[in-house]
Amino acid sequence: MDRLNIAILFGGCSEEHPISVKSAQEVAKHLDIEKYEPFYIGITKSGAWKLCDGPGANWENNNCRPALLSPDRSVHGLLVLEQGQYKTIRLDMVLPVLHGKLGEDGAIQGLLELSSIPYVGCDIQSSALCMDKSLAYIVVRNAGIATPNFWVVTVDEDINADRLPYPVVVKPARSGSSFGVSKISRKEELLSAVEAARQYDSKVLIEEVVVGSEVGCAIVGNDLDLLVGEVDQICLSHGFFRIHQENNPESGSENSTVIVPADLSAEERLLVQQKAKVIYHALGCRGLSRVDMFLKEDGTVVLNEVNTLPGMTSYSRYPRMMAAAGLPFAEVIDRMVSLALNGKDDER
Repeated sequence: MDRLNIAILFGGCSEEHPISVKSAQEVAKHLDIEKYEPFYIGITKSGAWKLCDGPGANWENNNCRPALLSPDRSVHGLLVLEQGQYKTIRLDMVLPVLHGKLGEDGAIQGLLELSSIPYVGCDIQSSALCMDKSLAYIVVRNAGIATPNFWVVTVDEDINADRLPYPVVVKPARSGSSFGVSKISRKEELLSAVEAARQYDSKVLIEEVVVGSEVGCAIVGNDLDLLVGEVDQICLSHGFFRIHQENNPESGSENSTVIVPADLSAEERLLVQQKAKVIYHALGCRGLSRVDMFLKEDGTVVLNEVNTLPGMTSYSRYPRMMAAAGLPFAEVIDRMVSLALNGKDDER
């Protein structure tokens, strides 16, 4: 049986570049090379695309060649520069292992739609919607799911600090991995928190703090055929969950412990899974996503955010939740590939 040619995109221009490289390293470890022939495309922080031997820590300094993903549907693959000429490599599909801006916001999905190459994950609309937390909240509220009370601060907008019910969380509306996020308890801290968030996005979100258990749910699938991982739970000693910004996350977090399965009753875990599926459908997710929520003492489930290309590192939550449900990472990859090849809309 012929192997499938799969391009694995990693790196990227966002602040989550290092996380993406680590995610790609885990994909490389678990990819079944008897089924797939991988082509690793590393995207530098400046945006250069390079075909490389793999996503090692020093991948840019190894055997790399300039490469482009052609938007021309008649080419259907990679253009790789070799000895002054472009060689064409036909692709069967693309696995984007990109996080944050230009990876989860619909940008790379748009290029892949133009190319007509099947790809893993959510489409343009769903990616963009989930990336903007304020828009995701509006859609999910209309589906009957609770969200935090929130306020949007746009560029140069004056903020009435006296109207906010402290404590609040200030965050970029379109970013991930807790970059630019602050939890503040006094109005005197608001301006500096907003400025910190604006380092990552011109649109800033201020949210009322939700008191409850911080839980997550990993999902793989399309439409009604969804496989849901075990629910996890984040237990914090202080601050908020920011493991991807820590110095040595592989050795454990400085302020958090992730419990899988969550320390909740079976009924509570089932409720979280059911609500996660409603959120997944409401936002039009396909392929995979990680739905982060809060479970309040009164049983209310509140959306936190949806990650359409969640971290796949050795310490990431998504693969751990799937493993706890009996699905090893190699099988998760197989499912994602199958969904990309067989589960997209007919026009693709």
